[in-house]
Amino acid sequence: MKTTISILAAICAGFSLLMPAVAAQAPAPAPAAVLAVMEKAANWQLAHPTGYPADDWTEAVGDAGFMALAGVSGNPVYRDAMLAMGRGNRWRLGPSLYHADDQAVGQTYAELYQQLRDPAMIAPMRVQFDGIIAEPRDGTLDFLKPGVLMRWSWCDSLFMGPPAWARLTSVTGDARYLEFAIERWWKTSDYLYDQQEHLYYRDSRYFKQREANGRKVFWGRGNGWVLGGLARMMQYVPANHPAYPRFVQQYREMSERLLALQQPDGLWRASLLDPASYPSKDTSGTGLYTYGLVWGVNQGLLPKDKYGPAVKRAWQALAASVTAEGKLTHVQPIGADPKHFDPESTDVFAVGAFLMAGSEMYRMGLEEASAPRVVTAVNSAASYHLEKVVDAEGGEVAVMDALTSRVLPSQATAQGVRFHADFAPNETRRFLLFPRKALPATPPVH
Repeated sequence: MKTTISILAAICAGFSLLMPAVAAQAPAPAPAAVLAVMEKAANWQLAHPTGYPADDWTEAVGDAGFMALAGVSGNPVYRDAMLAMGRGNRWRLGPSLYHADDQAVGQTYAELYQQLRDPAMIAPMRVQFDGIIAEPRDGTLDFLKPGVLMRWSWCDSLFMGPPAWARLTSVTGDARYLEFAIERWWKTSDYLYDQQEHLYYRDSRYFKQREANGRKVFWGRGNGWVLGGLARMMQYVPANHPAYPRFVQQYREMSERLLALQQPDGLWRASLLDPASYPSKDTSGTGLYTYGLVWGVNQGLLPKDKYGPAVKRAWQALAASVTAEGKLTHVQPIGADPKHFDPESTDVFAVGAFLMAGSEMYRMGLEEASAPRVVTAVNSAASYHLEKVVDAEGGEVAVMDALTSRVLPSQATAQGVRFHADFAPNETRRFLLFPRKALPATPPVH
């Protein structure tokens, strides 16, 4: 039986009341323009499928982007493509039981389950993760030792694995998955995070390597994986969780460092500390940085007056890298460290990063154009409350989840608006209410 949870606070006058005053700066791009270029890039990718297996990490990152687009687009084709992917995979993860890359597709399975509540979508993942918890295969993170790929021993893995585990807790109420992800995140961080530079080594092989200018080797896209992974973890680590402040600290440290490393054209380079040796533009790392940074601005974790101009420049550079046909260019190919590459190169994982960044830029533009009212709701119970009903005042409004920036299905009631959400124990959550007419599109109701 669905029950209505309590509203903790009245609808606020506007999101701007929760944010510090900011200096005048160039406006965010119009939501309609952001959505248009997102759909153009997504349509090109759908029309040009890769040769990767559908459960591969490359496709899984693309899937994460398609889910972000489906959360704001009025076109059902994007979520339909994800449903077809899941059914084609029979909702199974990749072939390697412990490898983080093969767990990445689980993020999309869990998000689809959150929307459609078909147990088949997460059943194989639950069985597999239960098996890993029973036999975790702990050991060294030294990348030259046998069996190291059974653990999150390279920085990319923090985008691939932990967010899938966190999402599974969110939709099942089984806290073991989130606790596993948090514990392993910090094991990896303690090993690969440089406390002086506030950046991640790709893996232990790079501890002593140096760039041509003598600086340490910090791979652009690798650190993008971590920043994007931080954002995707913090969407599902409740703010009242004991580990949350540590995630915030690391997120802010990395964001501060990365802001200083952005190049004048708005992009980041494949080598963060030696951009002169790798002058090629890279939209794959930049897409991940843009996503991670603008998400933090939208959450109020990063000051908009400081980070807003940077993310707007980055988005402008990313959008300019999409051809008239919709191909995203300047993508560094698959690798583990800085490389030179063809500026015309593209790949599905970079499109995924672009779409995730776009969903947050879309929200920023909406908030600037039409400051939303904010509903704050609380689960006062010491247990998970899944698919609970929230009633709020508001007429013709669209409801956006403040953590994920997804537009939620809602229905008008005599009192205002009703929608559903999942809550962790004693969790307080925010939802943004926009005038429906302010949105260029509304996702179809499932």
